[in-house]
Amino acid sequence: MEAKIVTCADMEYAKNQILSSIDSKLTKVYFSDEFKVDDAKMVMREAYIAEESIKHLIIVATTYRIEAQNALLKLLEEPPRNIVFILIAKSKTALLPTIRSRMQIESVAFEKEPFVLEIDIAKMELGDIFNFLKKNKNISKIVLKDTIETMLKVSLIGAKIKLRESELVLFNKSLLLAELNTRPQTILSTLLLMLYHARGRKLS
Repeated sequence: MEAKIVTCADMEYAKNQILSSIDSKLTKVYFSDEFKVDDAKMVMREAYIAEESIKHLIIVATTYRIEAQNALLKLLEEPPRNIVFILIAKSKTALLPTIRSRMQIESVAFEKEPFVLEIDIAKMELGDIFNFLKKNKNISKIVLKDTIETMLKVSLIGAKIKLRESELVLFNKSLLLAELNTRPQTILSTLLLMLYHARGRKLS
């Protein structure tokens, strides 16, 4: 198996697809939002540990720092014996041309299933909000953003709540906070309590 770059809209999905296709116990996965020089050094140390059978080193990152990519370049050009690199990104442009030219590039299709919001905005009580927050306290960034977007859509179209401009802005701010890894409970509790109090205002 040759070194390759795999692109996919959902990197977690791509990683799972690759892991299910690899018949090897010698697999290391490095997952980060931003792949930095320290991460590259960690990968390099692992790559130089000799193995008698194939070892896959899978790197998954939203962004790859240029200096980190340059640190890996020689290793990707001349990988140690039995080492196979797989780099996963949302787009091939996340990686330098010098990296892309040395690896095969594949794309994994991902069809997003309709997201179901597990709370009834129109009828929720404080106890429902508490249970929802407890259940969703450790959701991923992707699921959190889906939850926020679906919550806005359901509030306007399903529950027909008349949201003020400041409340619409709050949804946009919440998406930015989710991107910055703010705790899901902090974001969701603010939005749900705001909607709880706003339900009396109905769209005409």
